[in-house]
Amino acid sequence: MGGVAMGLLGDELAFARALTAQENESVMALGSRKRYPADAHLLTEGDRSSHVMIILRGWVTVSVATDRGATRLILGLRGPGELLGEMAALDSHPRSATVRALGPIEAQVISGDAFRRFLALHPRVSGLVIRQLTFRLRSADQERSALASLTVLQRLAARLSELSRVEPAGPYAPPVPGRSRPGTVVHLAQDELAATVGATREAVAKALRLLRTQKVVRTGNRMVEILDPALLALLAEGHQE
Repeated sequence: MGGVAMGLLGDELAFARALTAQENESVMALGSRKRYPADAHLLTEGDRSSHVMIILRGWVTVSVATDRGATRLILGLRGPGELLGEMAALDSHPRSATVRALGPIEAQVISGDAFRRFLALHPRVSGLVIRQLTFRLRSADQERSALASLTVLQRLAARLSELSRVEPAGPYAPPVPGRSRPGTVVHLAQDELAATVGATREAVAKALRLLRTQKVVRTGNRMVEILDPALLALLAEGHQE
């Protein structure tokens, strides 16, 4: 299940948490803090802007359009401390993905020019950005492998197990590994869950019905409550008997 988990939560070690106190202060001084409401598009696929963002509070989805046009594939969730938009800042190409706020967001917004100049003068920080890009590319490769080899039920169980272990406690707070417990609630709608596992909404609804029947989860409006995290983890590994 490790490959599936790593693909969605691109954290490894969020950019801002990998900076020294002095580096963090210098980077933040390059830009200004902005607030965004829930569902706002922070970055838009195909846009020619080049600024970067560092999430201070809240969570966002990173998604791309699929061949079907109306549907989107969620590539990841990004949380406090994570850097967004660095590819467009570095190569001046259009944005490769859309970033949407899952709830109210605070982020530090830095112009692409200022960010590039800073990286040129701070090779250690430049190395952190390269490490993040490499990590996310490796994660994307593992995601494609998971899509090819796992059933929708397995992928959904793996995703819910992963998300139920994420309990951010404030700015730059890391996910809490290996601590999924009954009663944890994942706040995503069924179509958003479908996008995170590369399946149709109908297929995910069917998998959720099975999980509800087995009292593994309880569902509501834009939420899935984990009732039996141990069984969910087993299902994620493919033990569906």
